[in-house]
Amino acid sequence: MCDLTGGRSGALRGRDKESHALRALVDQAGAGAGGCLLLLGGPGAGKTALLDLAVAHAAAGASDEQGFLVLRTQGVRGETHLPYAGLHALLRPLADRLEAAGAAPHADPAAAGSRMLAEALRTGVAADGLALPAAMLRLLQTAGRPVLVFADDLQWLDAPSREAICFVARRAATVPVAVLLASAEPGTASGGLPPLPLAPLDERASLQVLDDLVPAGLPGDLRAALVRAARGNPLALAELAGALTDAHHKGSAPPPETPPRGGRLWRAYADRLRGLPADTADLVLLIAADPGIDAVTLVRAAEARSGLAPLEAAENAGVVVESPGGGFDLADPILRHVAYAEASLARRRAAHRLLASLLDGASGGEHQRLRRAWHRAAALDGPPGQLAEELVRALAATPRAAAAFPEPFRVLERAAELTGQGEAKAARLAAAARHAWQAGQPQRARSLLSRIDTLAAGVEVRGRAELVRGSLELRAGTTGSACDTLLAAAERLLRTDREQAVRALVRAGEASYLAGDNRRFLAIARRAETLRRPGDDHVTRLALEYLAGMAATFRGRHREATASLRRVATGVIAPPSAGSPSTLVWGGVANLLLGNGAEALTLASRAVEMARAHGAVASMPQMLEILIQAQLWSGRYDAVAANAMDGLRLAQETGRATSGAQHLAWLAFTAAVAGDEETCVLRAARAVELAAAHGVSVAEALGTLALAHLDVAANRHGDAVNRLRAVARTGDPLVVRVMATPLLVESAVRTGDIAQARDALVVLDRWADSTRDPDRLALAARCHALLAPPAEAAERFAEALELHRQGACAFETARTRLLYGGMLRRSRRPGAAREHLHGALETFERYGARLWSEHARAELRAAGESVRPSGSRSDAGRLLTAQQFQIATLVAEGATNREVAARLFISPRTVEHHLRNIFARLGVRSRVELTRLLS
Repeated sequence: MCDLTGGRSGALRGRDKESHALRALVDQAGAGAGGCLLLLGGPGAGKTALLDLAVAHAAAGASDEQGFLVLRTQGVRGETHLPYAGLHALLRPLADRLEAAGAAPHADPAAAGSRMLAEALRTGVAADGLALPAAMLRLLQTAGRPVLVFADDLQWLDAPSREAICFVARRAATVPVAVLLASAEPGTASGGLPPLPLAPLDERASLQVLDDLVPAGLPGDLRAALVRAARGNPLALAELAGALTDAHHKGSAPPPETPPRGGRLWRAYADRLRGLPADTADLVLLIAADPGIDAVTLVRAAEARSGLAPLEAAENAGVVVESPGGGFDLADPILRHVAYAEASLARRRAAHRLLASLLDGASGGEHQRLRRAWHRAAALDGPPGQLAEELVRALAATPRAAAAFPEPFRVLERAAELTGQGEAKAARLAAAARHAWQAGQPQRARSLLSRIDTLAAGVEVRGRAELVRGSLELRAGTTGSACDTLLAAAERLLRTDREQAVRALVRAGEASYLAGDNRRFLAIARRAETLRRPGDDHVTRLALEYLAGMAATFRGRHREATASLRRVATGVIAPPSAGSPSTLVWGGVANLLLGNGAEALTLASRAVEMARAHGAVASMPQMLEILIQAQLWSGRYDAVAANAMDGLRLAQETGRATSGAQHLAWLAFTAAVAGDEETCVLRAARAVELAAAHGVSVAEALGTLALAHLDVAANRHGDAVNRLRAVARTGDPLVVRVMATPLLVESAVRTGDIAQARDALVVLDRWADSTRDPDRLALAARCHALLAPPAEAAERFAEALELHRQGACAFETARTRLLYGGMLRRSRRPGAAREHLHGALETFERYGARLWSEHARAELRAAGESVRPSGSRSDAGRLLTAQQFQIATLVAEGATNREVAARLFISPRTVEHHLRNIFARLGVRSRVELTRLLS
């Protein structure tokens, strides 16, 4: 059995509740009152590991030299027909006592039961009734020490042994005997035994198991793929990790989707299936061939064979379950793979042929036609070329939001397999790669693209393949290489597919923007401008306007940009672009640059919802980036943090490192707003490191901006100025520069660098004036107030506050009120100052902005007011930093160091360091005391 304890002594990942129950039962038996638990879970769920854990706990907790007497047995399928074979193994440690009882005088009543047991174990025959199980109970009672009875694979134990063990289990509460049973089948044991079902491991526990199995680490998308394939089965995780090759690690081969054939888990499922009647096995194969099959089709298939009795038998055996959509599926996806692969080719073809015939003419629209085409292709029910064409046509007619089976990339891959060498085969592989990429499976996409290299393909197909390859490089490689590849794809596609060529240019422009290479972006925009044609379709016109508007913005020609950006903002909500998440993203960006924050938020939210509905997992991190920017403008930092955490998770799962760097930077920024210095520094450092590795200048600038915000909040204005100078050196992304300007002006004024403050303000003034957005105009007015002489500053601050009232960002309003209140206090107007400072403090406390709240309190005290301590945190919380308080809360809730580290994206060693400081600050010595204090 593989070790999945992962460094926590005596603990199993994701099995804390079950481990506690087993330990409690063993402790109870050691104290003189036993009991029973029946572990229920499929093969590989961890039943044996939990039983071993209980045995180890019994040994560790022994209070004397003898400790527990451990009796163990395991059901073996080959011995199911042998009466008392299970008891023979279980009672072997007591063989001497049983032999001694056999030699005792027959008149001794105490030895009669033991003689009966010995005889049954010797001959396999015993009298019916209670005598033998009662004798076994008496034998255990008189063992002279606590007893742990351990029976694994109860479903394979012979019936007499199982009945005797269950008899003891039901009566163990009054004797020092703990009975632990484990079964893969729910109906194995008779009633009266308390069940302890083992649910699949959750995602966090599964990732921890993988990290324990592969300490060197795995790429994020490979980890996510293995977790998806294992479906929470610990043994599946172990076997999948053990089956990885160098090609898997390098990303040149798609990740394994099933545990290795011939492995323990595969054999266990195959054994289970072999025990099914032939009619039931045929029905199981039909379901395995069409996961989620609808009830109508399945009933018709059953009636065409031998009626519904096999379906009922499969459900009773726990092999077939009703799926959430109302159809039927096998209880475990791994079981589905085994059921299909273990069937002969002839049986599989017959199953597909039957399903295709049942779906012929069935209601259900295009998706039913796609399923029929899939089954015909799987059965090779016609000429291969014809079957391939049928698959492609059926997929093209199927709505994108239709059911998941069969997945589009598998349909196109199968169509390519049925297509002879040449252009059509390469085109289908390229299309399959695009769908795999969109489904969040970059490794499979790369594998499909690599198969094109050996084929004879024309310019258009090569261009489409390069577009996918460049898109993969844009999200997971380096921005410079992605830009080169995408530009090459655009040139190849220009003659045959202008829409895709222009999309390639848009993505190349995105790559140059992320790299902070404005010159290259402008060159791409100029190239795009030469491609305009009067007859361009709607989406192509929008893409060209988008590039033109962005280019004018980057040149600082905001009024020139406005016309193009407005056409994009209005055009994306009109058919036929309204149904495309990518065009909605263009509209969101356009609205952000126009200063229309509410409209940008609406379009970005719609893009996220649409991508989720279409199953476009791979595009979700990018969609969330735009949503986060829209939320940031309005100061919705809680939503920013939640979406950035979601975006980071999705980016890691789908191998989108460039997006992951940006989400880490947003998380660093929200930590800076909260005044959580340690978290901000850690996340910003990781964002900058990741950004540097992939050439994502924007993310590097955002990470630096987060640190600068923290510096300003902590009154380190010199450090803030130095950092913000570095932002300009990273490529000066306009959006980041605009966001940085209020911080730079404030810090430059505090350090006496008035010239730099005035230079920085020019860009913000020009952009805010072009948008007429009240929030941006308010920030510009605040900057002018800081630069104004005392006689004019009050008027400028009042102007800024009036603009803030028309806007949406409460946090920036509070920042303005804090600065205004400080100016009023220094002007010896404490009464007027207190009004603004109180409003600022209230907002900062609502945001949980610790450092800004301290600023406001300090100003209020300086204005002559006694300020109450914050009531938003516990006394313990006020002694800790924001991150320390978060760690302490998670630990008090029962999280381990590794679990805290996984949740907060820091290392377990960092958690240990924080815990030592937390204990010292709070004066506690253990987790128990910490839990008691925080409860």
